[in-house]
Amino acid sequence: MVRILHFADLHLGVENYGRTDAATGLHSRLLDFLRSFDELVDYALDQRVDLVLFGGDAYKNRDPSPTHQREFASRIHRLTVAGIPVFLLAGNHDLPGAAGRANTLDIFSTLEVPGVWVGRTVSTHVIPTASGEIQVIAVPWLTRTTLLHNEQHRNLPLAEVDALAVIELGRRLNDEAERLNPNLPTVVAVHGSVMGATYGSERSVMLGQELVLPREMLKNQAFDYVALGHIHRHQRLQGSPLTVYSGSVDRVDFGEEAETKGFVLVEVRRGEASYEFIPLRSTRRFLTVDVVAEGDDPTAEVGQALSRHDLTGAIVRLIIHTNAEKNALLRDGEIQAMMADAFKVAAVVRDVRREARIRLSSEQSIEQLAPIDVLERYLRQARQMPEERVRRLLELASTIVGPGQSSG
Repeated sequence: MVRILHFADLHLGVENYGRTDAATGLHSRLLDFLRSFDELVDYALDQRVDLVLFGGDAYKNRDPSPTHQREFASRIHRLTVAGIPVFLLAGNHDLPGAAGRANTLDIFSTLEVPGVWVGRTVSTHVIPTASGEIQVIAVPWLTRTTLLHNEQHRNLPLAEVDALAVIELGRRLNDEAERLNPNLPTVVAVHGSVMGATYGSERSVMLGQELVLPREMLKNQAFDYVALGHIHRHQRLQGSPLTVYSGSVDRVDFGEEAETKGFVLVEVRRGEASYEFIPLRSTRRFLTVDVVAEGDDPTAEVGQALSRHDLTGAIVRLIIHTNAEKNALLRDGEIQAMMADAFKVAAVVRDVRREARIRLSSEQSIEQLAPIDVLERYLRQARQMPEERVRRLLELASTIVGPGQSSG
């Protein structure tokens, strides 16, 4: 049995909602992500896992700063010097913008760093571990152009190009499967979207329309576990073999507020696999506080709503639902002081409900209009109802108000 720590989507360099840390000179959100990374590495060392498998997207973008590269490499080094091999898969944020250029992970293979394998093409890697050898088939982020080189494909409809690209990827994957040692356990590491997965907020950072891989492509009896990256929400896909998105290791934005972040501990032997999701304790909390403030003291209502939450160390978004009258009574300074324990106040959003107004001509005042006329203007202007419905409501109103109440 081989024990694997599977994680993905580290995205070092995400700097939403932070500030420069005075003690280190680094961005506070970088420190958040590194703290989560450290917790993961500590777990791997404490549990003496056999392999650490990274499912892609080490950095926020394809041109990481030297500082980001240093911090990533130092943690990989901690694993390898302890005798734990590491497999790194190239994700879409790791790949260069043009052919022939290196990806962000190539430096490890270029320097032939002991104990590190890099998956940059569809290929099989036989990795020795403390519990025996394991086969890892790499399926890095692939685009239509990397799968289809023929110029004749350029003029085809997108749906046809996608179908051809999926067929080509399936062919390459089957070729790798046929060359496997049937006596060794096999993991397929994929960075991409698989049909049936539930998307999270990574939709906001995905680069254009992408290939979606059919689930059936990964249903091969030669595969014991499919380790997925790219989608930030942890989830297991239905069917066999065991197929799991580890999810990302820290929250990127408020779209991931409710998601538990962590990694996956997998036990694999030939013909079977099991897993456990391990939540990370050190991730930064995101917190949205919604409050309706339309009372006599709307600021006090905001304070009462905030007091029901623990703001300490959280990135907070406050949404105040109010009306135009009470909006003018809100005291910004007091509200900010109420959130002093927050790590960062990302936004204070005022959702102000504007009362619809009835437009009158310059010669008219509301007092000059009969009740039925006021109702008619309200229905037509404020509610913008269909003409037939306005007519029916006015007829009903006339039976209540009486015909003598109209000025017409």
